[in-house]
Amino acid sequence: MASGPQRGAGLAVRPPVLPMLAKRIGELPGGEGWIFEPKWDGFRALVFRDRDECIVQSRDGKELNRYFPEVVGSLLAQLPERCVLDGEIVVARGGALDFEALQQRIHPAASRVTLLARESPASIVFWDVLAEGDRDWQKSPFQDRRALLETLLCAAHPPVHVTPATRDRSIATDWFDRFEGAGLDGVMAKAAAGTYEPNQRVMFKVKHERECDCAVGGFRWHKGGADTEIGSLLLGLHDPTGTLQHVGVCANFSALKRRELVGLLTPYRRDALVGHPWQHWAAPAHAANSRAPGAKSRWSQGKDLSWEPLRPELVAQVGYDHMQGTRFRHTAQFRRWREDKKPIECTFEQLEVVAPHELAAIFAAGR
Repeated sequence: MASGPQRGAGLAVRPPVLPMLAKRIGELPGGEGWIFEPKWDGFRALVFRDRDECIVQSRDGKELNRYFPEVVGSLLAQLPERCVLDGEIVVARGGALDFEALQQRIHPAASRVTLLARESPASIVFWDVLAEGDRDWQKSPFQDRRALLETLLCAAHPPVHVTPATRDRSIATDWFDRFEGAGLDGVMAKAAAGTYEPNQRVMFKVKHERECDCAVGGFRWHKGGADTEIGSLLLGLHDPTGTLQHVGVCANFSALKRRELVGLLTPYRRDALVGHPWQHWAAPAHAANSRAPGAKSRWSQGKDLSWEPLRPELVAQVGYDHMQGTRFRHTAQFRRWREDKKPIECTFEQLEVVAPHELAAIFAAGR
């Protein structure tokens, strides 16, 4: 994001600032002194309000204003005249967060952005304060920053929200169990006495993790290791009609494992496209199909997404956090090979069904 001399000039903390990050852990941290929050599934956003100027900055320092004009308008109407806040932009549809709809909001055409702002308006959920007025709050304890946030946004109304927070471990555990049904993907744990540390992983995130068995339908070479190292495996599950649908990839391999996989997969490359359920995706005419393993999109940022087919005869057990529609929301984690299971047994039926939870109740809990 360009940060010319006039950008946020009247603020105690000026853009760009890389947000504080989190480490993943398996369960809520022990001991006292923690503040817990739901983990929102959206776009990280630092907001710099300097009187008539409002800059919405992404996690990697890019400006998001043009993609969320309705959010910018609400921020100018509701935030203090000079402040810097940390939060998340989300899209809520049908009582739950819709990350796929949120992704569609990043569009190069202004007319499309205007249309989507009406059809799938975004909200913003805040959880931290970096600055207010002339004061830089980054060195203040999080518990004080949280109290200030609640004061600053006590009269906020949709689409501006304050995230729920608690020190009660039993409530946080309940959130972890229930809120996933509204599209939230875990719980954050923050030290009540902690300072704000840009670009440092000093918070903790506890996310759901499950396992399932997938048929392996292809692979991608590791970057810089074509023909010598496997980068990722392309995973599939059979739908009710028996068709193998691409659901994501797993890629957590060591350098040694990547090399070993070359030999293991070689026999399955022979005549792999003959009768392959994804063979039509190998044709250029299908390059724009977003469900295809090698499809390009505005999210691929020039990455080589070409893939190599495999006869879908191998079964891999993988760990995943949650599904986004019929796809893994994040890269799955390889666990082991399942020589005892047939690929046709890898179906969507094995996936855990998450009970729905009304998102409006979670928004209200932050008041």
